[in-house]
Amino acid sequence: MSQLVWEKTVVTLASMDIKLAPGKAYPLGATWDGKGTNFALFSESATGVELCLFDEAGQQTCIPLSEVDHFVWHGYVPGVKPGQRYGFRVHGDYAPKRGHRFNPAKLLIDPYAKAIAGDVSYGAEIFGYRWSDSKKDLSFCNINDAAHVPKAVVVDESFDWEGDRQLQIPWHETVIYEVHVKGFTRLHPDIPEKLRGTYAGLAHPAVIAHLRSLGITAVELLPVHHFHAYAGHLVEKGLRNYWGYDPIGYFAPYSGYSASGSEGQQVAEFKEMVKALHAAGMEVILDVVYNHTGEGNHFGPTLSLRGIDNAAYYSLVEDNPRYYMDFTGCGNSLNVRHPQTLKLIVDSLRYWVLEMHVDGFRFDLAPTLAREQHEVDRFAAFFDIIHQDPVLAHVKLIAEPWDIGEGGYQVGQFPPLWSEWNGKYRDTVRDFWRGEEGNLAEFAYRFTGSSDLYEEDGKRPQASINFVTAHDGFTLNDLVSYNEKHNEENGEDNQDGDDHNRSWNCGAEGETDDPEVSQLRQRQRRNFLATLMLSQGVPMLLGGDEMGRSQQGNNNAYCQDNEVTWFDWDLSEEDQALLTFTRQVIHFRAQHPVFRRRSWFKGQDLHGSGMSDIGWLNPDGSEMSQQQWQEGLTEAIGIFLNGEEIATPDRRGDRLTDDSFFLCLNAYHETISFTLPTELQAWEWEVVINTNEPRILEAERFYKDSKPLPIPACSLLLLRRLIGN
Repeated sequence: MSQLVWEKTVVTLASMDIKLAPGKAYPLGATWDGKGTNFALFSESATGVELCLFDEAGQQTCIPLSEVDHFVWHGYVPGVKPGQRYGFRVHGDYAPKRGHRFNPAKLLIDPYAKAIAGDVSYGAEIFGYRWSDSKKDLSFCNINDAAHVPKAVVVDESFDWEGDRQLQIPWHETVIYEVHVKGFTRLHPDIPEKLRGTYAGLAHPAVIAHLRSLGITAVELLPVHHFHAYAGHLVEKGLRNYWGYDPIGYFAPYSGYSASGSEGQQVAEFKEMVKALHAAGMEVILDVVYNHTGEGNHFGPTLSLRGIDNAAYYSLVEDNPRYYMDFTGCGNSLNVRHPQTLKLIVDSLRYWVLEMHVDGFRFDLAPTLAREQHEVDRFAAFFDIIHQDPVLAHVKLIAEPWDIGEGGYQVGQFPPLWSEWNGKYRDTVRDFWRGEEGNLAEFAYRFTGSSDLYEEDGKRPQASINFVTAHDGFTLNDLVSYNEKHNEENGEDNQDGDDHNRSWNCGAEGETDDPEVSQLRQRQRRNFLATLMLSQGVPMLLGGDEMGRSQQGNNNAYCQDNEVTWFDWDLSEEDQALLTFTRQVIHFRAQHPVFRRRSWFKGQDLHGSGMSDIGWLNPDGSEMSQQQWQEGLTEAIGIFLNGEEIATPDRRGDRLTDDSFFLCLNAYHETISFTLPTELQAWEWEVVINTNEPRILEAERFYKDSKPLPIPACSLLLLRRLIGN
């Protein structure tokens, strides 16, 4: 292994035929103006900064930046154009006990880089301390790591958007599809092999057709910020960081998802993807990780912020700044109390909206961003800045409302403008369909948009992002196929991942040939999908659930960049039927505003129909009693949804009406007969959804009067009042 000792040298610019002009302190990063490039880097505690330019052979030229304004080191280099690779070396105290970890032997990635070429090469070189030293991170490593660290790339930000702009699809019309850029298309047979697993692959007509056929309105991408893919503990096991939740560049799209190269082409390729999705009527939401970086804890590598200004960018233990506050479980937390850290986050968000045209963000472990001291503060500066920003206040903002710190579970606590991943919805719906007793009232709240969590804050049902499965945990297929996690391939003795999955294998663990178990699993998959699409709020579908994707029971597949996580497009007859059902139920939701109301149910007659906007009924047709709600022992319930009693008008301001529906839910292990309440028996009804069937039924007259309607075990039936009755 080549280990070059870094020696500080005096650079004579004239001898290199390089001119350095003072340049500007703003904007930060590298900015090409058509004639040259301005470079600017913030570091409050540095004593010196060197700009390092690299030629095609990897040889570097280091240029000291002598201009400093408000802690921003800057300079302008004529002739430097797009495609130029660069990095920084930052001088200062190496004093970990005081929170400083400057080390000019380590090439540092520009935190404002618009493109980054390649991945970090794991090895002793990338650490600021000597591995072999007994003092560990208190020691100093002077090995040059330039050959092991990816270089930032100067880019040409011009792009012909051809009139493209954010779509601003209303929340109540939104259906989110959470997906991984690479895994989605890596095995897609209709996409040219070179494009598979890339931004261009996701923009391919075959993918667009699949998403449109589903009725998806927003694609939520797992992290695309350039990330540290080859952390040591994974490299040693022959694995890699697949999900991408270890960012090292908040402006740069990950180069590994580019089909055309990593020398800046990934930027244009990402923009082409966004433009294609927008043209097909779909928004792009990014899963962003501003709570921590891929540099890890005090034993982690020095790649960017740690070496630029560790004490400014990271939240350090107050009385022992050698160590990092860790609210994320990933080794560090960004210091949102520092103005420059907040600026970095907001500048990044604005860049992705204004320059990359994305439509919104899902914030990973969002409570960490509100920890100005220790506790989560819903009035934190981060929220104030977002709410006052004329750009960011008008895009979709979604919080993952929990982190691992004290008081980190914040479901229902985020301020106005924010929607949340509703973890309570996920848990409640899972429990209901596996027959857990005692959650009926909870189920009613979740099904109707979680007013108990959001109504008092002036929010609407769309504050609740409803989901049953997500990237973190079981897929839908595995949720009904495994009682226990099976993460052995992760190399952690099956100790990683959540142990409490609220799953039910329907009678056999994993794959089975038992036809009864298989049929029950198919029915349960349809139950979950139908419940998700009929609930008030915003549904989020985990990519691949529509066609039975399995991870073989792995509920923490963050490191599986292989067939475990890649979509298998060779569908069985059962999975093809599930895909058809999913398409139908999503389109059915889009056709009926009673399932995507913009306001809360009132439990009363609003427009003179003579009946309440919603009714909760026992299988015998009687109204649910207060005692039954308190006991919560019922595993079967009927719900009347009155299409004549929608409180809010349509887009034109006219009164909005819809069909009326009667929904029968039976989570019990035996058949239960339902009877319509007396006031509904005069109408004629048709069955439109029956989860015993792998499709939505059409115009099948089925029910009238008071005859009992048997609902099989673990199934859902939706009746629609026939028009004219």
